Amino acid sequence: MAKNYDLSVTPANQQRRPENERDDGWIRSFLERGQIAHIATRWDDQPFITPSTYWYDEAGNQIIFHSNIIGRVRANSERHPEVCVEISEYGRFLPSNVALEFTVQYGSVIIFGKIRILEDLDAKRRALYGLISKYFPTMRPGGDYRPITDQEMNRTSVYAISIDSWSGKENWPEQAEQSDRGRAGGSAYPASSP
Repeated sequence: MAKNYDLSVTPANQQRRPENERDDGWIRSFLERGQIAHIATRWDDQPFITPSTYWYDEAGNQIIFHSNIIGRVRANSERHPEVCVEISEYGRFLPSNVALEFTVQYGSVIIFGKIRILEDLDAKRRALYGLISKYFPTMRPGGDYRPITDQEMNRTSVYAISIDSWSGKENWPEQAEQSDRGRAGGSAYPASSP
């Protein structure tokens, strides 16, 4: 019997394969080291995906990112606060001697939440410094670079996505599933790439 994916029956963050599901500690660690988030916003029925740098603000339980003061992300966010965020990493592509068993090593986190635009200058400044320090942890404002000015702040949209739910999964096998059944003529398919 097919699983019912109606959101009133199956939560959006429920994993289909529990053996690949990861716990909250793994998710937090993954978010701290992740590099690029793909943020899904929408304009009515039209979804949009935007890749962006981001900062996981663990104390605030939120994802921080920024964009221009005007544009698609801002317009969508003002219209519909519901968003979905994806962060992933991958390793090797793994061949198999069975077509449907070719795979890739991967880990990912999916977040469901609500987006809001930060308006308070101090909150925006804290968020932007958090974002900068994630990617440039040894650099300090006022020493290594000029501090953010109010004028710059007024030209930038800074967003906070409050995290309602999340899920993490990882599948990092050393080898793809292989069949021990050979092809016609009795010889087995190779288990490694050419």
